[in-house]
Amino acid sequence: MDAPPTAYAEYAEMDALLALQHPRTSAATEPGFIIMSQVMELLFKLLHTEFTTARDRLADDDVDAALWVLRRSARVQQVALSSWDFFSAMTPGEFAEFREVLGTASGFQSASYRRLEFLLGNKDPRMVGPHRDASSHETVAGQLREPSLYDAVLALLRRRGLPVADAVLTRPCEAPYEPHDSVERAWREVYDNGAGHGSLFLLGEALTDVADSFARWRYTHLTVVQRVLGGKPGTGGTDGVSWLERIAGHRFFPELWSVRSLL
Repeated sequence: MDAPPTAYAEYAEMDALLALQHPRTSAATEPGFIIMSQVMELLFKLLHTEFTTARDRLADDDVDAALWVLRRSARVQQVALSSWDFFSAMTPGEFAEFREVLGTASGFQSASYRRLEFLLGNKDPRMVGPHRDASSHETVAGQLREPSLYDAVLALLRRRGLPVADAVLTRPCEAPYEPHDSVERAWREVYDNGAGHGSLFLLGEALTDVADSFARWRYTHLTVVQRVLGGKPGTGGTDGVSWLERIAGHRFFPELWSVRSLL
């Protein structure tokens, strides 16, 4: 006997999803703030899924499959970037109408975002601290201990005969990544001989797209906060604009950026 058809709302659990918005004030912009914050979290989760798949395909030496996943994830990053448009349309007065009810809540506490940073290679054990008393603590700490997407890329470069040093490949997964001359030389070989390293050249450019989009996302976050908060402290007690200015200059996959000065 055929199974009964599954309703759209049941398949995607839409009733549960649409019941998760609970504004705490009568401010007209608070429902949108909650919904768009939830949208951003869902996009972080999707990007984590996609980048994990790309990492695992690279570990299996399936560069073509990884490139296809990165192509798809680029579209997700575009959606994440455009999500800031709603927040930037909010005036300082509109945000002030409900900001107080946020209490100590801050995007800085997002476990999904922190896992994404760790997955892409921006490892910092101190960043597990804000999750110490949260249910997400072990998930975030576990991500810190996992190989990053860039770890899988560097291991692939070495397997393809490129001069990635042992010290790069044997460092602890949880250690902050430090740029290394050997990795820069490896990427230079790839870019100097794009025809001979076709798939690796495409991978380098796809990763640069990922880093570029993430940098744009961070910078847009900074400008939105400047527009809505000015120089006030951020929610949850963070130092707002000054903290965002510090992280806006960070780039994932640093040798893919530095090697451009040598080409």
